[in-house]
Amino acid sequence: MGDPHRIGIVGLGFISGAYLTTLRDHPAVRVTAVADLDPARAAAVAAELPGAEAVGVERLLGGADVDTVLNLTVPAAHAEITLRAIDAGKNVFVEKPLAVTFSDGREVIDRAAAAGVRVGCAPDTVLGTGTQTARAAIDGGLIGRPLSATAVMITPGHERWHPDPDFYYVAGGGPLLDMGPYYLTALIHLLGPVRAVVGAASRLRTERVIGSGPRTGRRIAVEVDTHVSGVLEHASGALSTITTSFDGVATTAAPIEVHGETGTLAVPDPNHFDGETRLFPLDGNGWRALPVDAGYTGAGRGTGLLDLVTADGRAPRAGGELALHVLETMTAVLRSAHEGRRIELTTTAQRPSPVPLTPVVPQQFS
Repeated sequence: MGDPHRIGIVGLGFISGAYLTTLRDHPAVRVTAVADLDPARAAAVAAELPGAEAVGVERLLGGADVDTVLNLTVPAAHAEITLRAIDAGKNVFVEKPLAVTFSDGREVIDRAAAAGVRVGCAPDTVLGTGTQTARAAIDGGLIGRPLSATAVMITPGHERWHPDPDFYYVAGGGPLLDMGPYYLTALIHLLGPVRAVVGAASRLRTERVIGSGPRTGRRIAVEVDTHVSGVLEHASGALSTITTSFDGVATTAAPIEVHGETGTLAVPDPNHFDGETRLFPLDGNGWRALPVDAGYTGAGRGTGLLDLVTADGRAPRAGGELALHVLETMTAVLRSAHEGRRIELTTTAQRPSPVPLTPVVPQQFS
């Protein structure tokens, strides 16, 4: 196996705990450095990681003990930290979205290519058994030629549970940029890249009230659209519709449904790694669960980073080109909503290679 790949983490907020659960004891990697705006928080995390050091961001990015930077900062800082890591010669895996704007995302990918370093990006949930079993069903012809899909995410807003939800309601936030990457990445895995979009958007109210934590009851401003719908034209000819909302209460809709000539698939929530994929065949009389037959088993946040650092010449399945295409799709939907017109995309992306049924251990990544 050789020496573990050395990881430096920038940003130790809410999501870092999920990543550390996956990475802390994994033999393929070792967390060697952590940095955060709150030095005390960095010191506390480092104390729980044998061999890790709490350092400043500059020291982490320039350190010879870091091979890949895991960028878990808030969305508004994604591009800045990622570009600084690239300029320091580091590979980067960044929490979604790749950047707040498409132009920043484009710069990240171009600078990484020029520097000869790799970029990966969440979500990696689509590499789990849920989405991958659905993909295997489509690729295996269980629904015939895919014609269309729907993707639905309805919630009353993250301020109800998140103690510091401010970033969800400023540039880089909103339901599409926050949750859309899960659904759009899954749709691209299932149906291929998008060539054009049409969008519509609205905003229910201008303030939100924090519902948990030490800031409970405090009001925060809403600066972004909080209900976004889009129609996606895939290069394959399939059409998808996506709805993401922080303005609803609940829905009975499946997170994703894919409709084909000979069947319909109900795909599990792409915000999770696993879940039941169900098939309703044309000549059948009801839904039936499909056996789990593809995807990384036992996966958690950080599986995409493991896939990146163990790729051995294979394109990473949670790679930067895919993340850039997802980012352009989202920003184009928002532009379409504001400009009232259909927008053709300038990027594309290959469907990542499928994941065979594989335990999350490095010698079995393939």
